[in-house]
Amino acid sequence: MTRSGLKVPDQSDRTGVQVIARAAAVLRALKGSSGMSLGQIASRVELPRSTVQRIVGALQAERLVIATSGGAGIRLGPELHALSEAARFNVVDLMRPMLLRLSAQTEETVDLSVLRDGKMVFIDQVPGSHRLRAISAVGEVFPLATTANGRACLSLLGDEEAMRLLKAEGLASTDGVMAKLADVRRLGLAFDEDEHTPGISAVGLGFIDPRGDTYAVSVPVPTSRFAQQRDRVSAALRLLREPINEIIGR
Repeated sequence: MTRSGLKVPDQSDRTGVQVIARAAAVLRALKGSSGMSLGQIASRVELPRSTVQRIVGALQAERLVIATSGGAGIRLGPELHALSEAARFNVVDLMRPMLLRLSAQTEETVDLSVLRDGKMVFIDQVPGSHRLRAISAVGEVFPLATTANGRACLSLLGDEEAMRLLKAEGLASTDGVMAKLADVRRLGLAFDEDEHTPGISAVGLGFIDPRGDTYAVSVPVPTSRFAQQRDRVSAALRLLREPINEIIGR
């Protein structure tokens, strides 16, 4: 049956949607767990144990969940890993339109970098429109402690992990950088004011994708005009937070 050209969901449609929603709730409940009993899952998702048992049985048949080695619990199955790999998105492709808009708004160079092996690796860049502009090659590696993108990423880690990475860079003391990271967490942005490369300052914004990889969008600006650009660039970067969260599903 249709109404104004639209299909009116019947009872079977609604039931099917409900089953999918309940199965998704079970899978989310198992996320991060090494194994849960049917009773524990039922309590977590607030469904009858009998309902959870039927859902788990169907998920087991598709290898989306499996029994733990001891057989006393249920955990996520290997098929989910295969599906996640197939659905893995390309951060560079997804972020490119945002980098282009940000560069057009600020007229400055915009970089995208990823935290890899304790260093920031540049994976994309949109050059600014000014004749005097900062340029770095894709693939170039930068440190964490003295860069805006590095500090933006460090601020998203726990203190223990951040200190471990800083010590690996050879810092005699991490106190100064850790104090700056507290400011980054409070402000939501990281700054490098002539600290890494003389004549270049920068603002950075960090984010984590669904796979747990840590990235930063940064805007390097010649220090000669950084004071006049700082607020403009900072405001434009802050506006990226929501659309980034939308595309990465946070």
